[in-house]
This record gives sequence, C-alpha cells and structure tokens, in this order.
Amino acid sequence: MPVIPDPTTRHPVPGQRRVVFLRSVVTDPRVEVGDFTYYDDPDGATNFCERNVLYAYGPERLRIGKYCALATGTRFLMAGGAHPTVGVSTFPFTMFGGEWADRTLDVVTSLPSKGDTIVGNDVWFGYGALVMPGVRIGDGAIIGAGSVVTSDVPPYAVVAGNPARIVRQRYDDADVERLLRAAWWNWPVEVVTEHVRTIMAGTPADIEKIATSL
Repeated sequence: MPVIPDPTTRHPVPGQRRVVFLRSVVTDPRVEVGDFTYYDDPDGATNFCERNVLYAYGPERLRIGKYCALATGTRFLMAGGAHPTVGVSTFPFTMFGGEWADRTLDVVTSLPSKGDTIVGNDVWFGYGALVMPGVRIGDGAIIGAGSVVTSDVPPYAVVAGNPARIVRQRYDDADVERLLRAAWWNWPVEVVTEHVRTIMAGTPADIEKIATSL
C-alpha cells in the first residue's frame, strides 16, 4: 500500500543513502529546517551542518522552509567568516588569541551583523550553490548551479551567476500573489498528497482554486 513520506525519516528514498531529510540530521540549534526539505550528496549528506553551514560562530541563524531541494554542494556562508574591513588590514588578528585578541576583540564584536539567513519554502538549489550571510530567498525561487547569492531573491525568481542575478520570473506578479496566498506548503500533508499532481504540473489558478476550497 502506498505511503506518505515521513518528514522525520533520515533516508526517505529507499536504497538512496545520499538523500536525507535535513530536519532529521540537523543538530545545531542555530539551524532550523522545515518538513520534507532534503539534501542530496553522495559523500556525507548526514553531516550537513558540519560541511555545508560554514563559519557559524555567531548568533545568526539559518532558517530553511518546507519542501526545499538542495543539490550536492549547496552551502551557506554565515557571518562568522567575515573579516574586519574598517581599517587598513583585513587580517583576522583576533582569532589567534593572546595579546592580539586582547587588543582587537572590540573591533570584531562591534562589526555590524547581516542578520539571519532565511530561505522560504519550495526553493530549489542547483549543484554547488553558495549563499552569503544575511540573504533572504523567497518562496518558489530557483537558484542556478554554481550561483553565488549575495543579495535577496524575490519569490518565484530564477537566479544564476556570480554574483547571482535574476534570469527570469517564473510567474507574473498576479500569479505570484496567488501562490503566496495559497501557500500550499502549509497545507496538511494529506491535502498535499491528494493534490500532488496539480502542485507539480498545475497552474497558479489551479492552486488558488484548491486553496479556496479548503
């Protein structure tokens, strides 16, 4: 009998240990991941926080929504990797401790924070995408393979390149508003399952019609 995937399962695809539902493997309290978001990596997918969330030394958080797809090598650079740029040198004297740290700690602690990195729902990250600190990525966006995302990405935009630029919008403004109001990713999983074919292959109008009937 067909079953609905369990979002707490570590390896949701039978025989494919390279695919993990991230919620089941994330242990860092600064990283939050929604249901059914997965990461695909043949080499250590379960070590996502250690290998793919880089320089997470500060209070900033990484928040990823539901139903996101992260290809191999998707990485998030957190604010802990920033070097001071207020003076002549960008060398991180403070990290070596001792008198260097005593004399410079206030320089580091006074650096402005870029804030949390926030990824919406139903976002697809292509192979090797890199997201810089404090970026916000809207629902339904597509991040092209190898992209370096340095600025916010609107909902349902397709971006690519270094730095990532908008290549196209998946839908016009009216349809984007329909999809954001419908927010299918917040439907009960049983409803998602009932309408999964429409979610994959239907139109914004189709999704809106389902949402208004719930």
